[in-house]
Amino acid sequence: MIRHRSTSLSLLILLLLSIPTVGRTEKSKRPDSSTPPPAATPSERLGAAASWTAYAYKEKSGKVCYLTSEPQKHEPAGRKHKNPLAMVTHRPGEKIANVVSFVEGYPLKEGSDVSLDIGGAKFDLFTKGDSAWARTPELDKAIVEAMEKGKQVVVKGVPRNGQPTTDTYSLAGFAQALALIDKACDVKR
Repeated sequence: MIRHRSTSLSLLILLLLSIPTVGRTEKSKRPDSSTPPPAATPSERLGAAASWTAYAYKEKSGKVCYLTSEPQKHEPAGRKHKNPLAMVTHRPGEKIANVVSFVEGYPLKEGSDVSLDIGGAKFDLFTKGDSAWARTPELDKAIVEAMEKGKQVVVKGVPRNGQPTTDTYSLAGFAQALALIDKACDVKR
């Protein structure tokens, strides 16, 4: 069961990394992910700290480093959906770092925002499909800095159908997992 979940999570992560990002300004320099990484490209597990796990893999543009976590709590309980996932990604070959994304695991209401609360600091992310991203690299950086200092992040989303959801992620281990991907992708803080 654990091996299956780990394999499923790795495949989900590779799929998520191949999702094209939309809605960002030209200034954001989001990667054009129109060519997904080959399915045979294995992610190397760099390590884990508490509920966060760090990975890296290579693609044409260079090394990609990312960390992931699943929420500790999901409300309303019993809602049928895929597993929610939080992620921070570095793509140094494209001069991109600290890309924050949240996969809610269900289709989000078109035009809605996903809201984050990290120790009282509030952020709104734009949505597409079942995922949410920061609108600018500056917002990505501010969110990552808040996550490094915070204890938890509360994520609220509005589904296309049904009542709003709340996912609560522990930030224990976030800074340590971030340090692993920073080192692997040579990102300086």
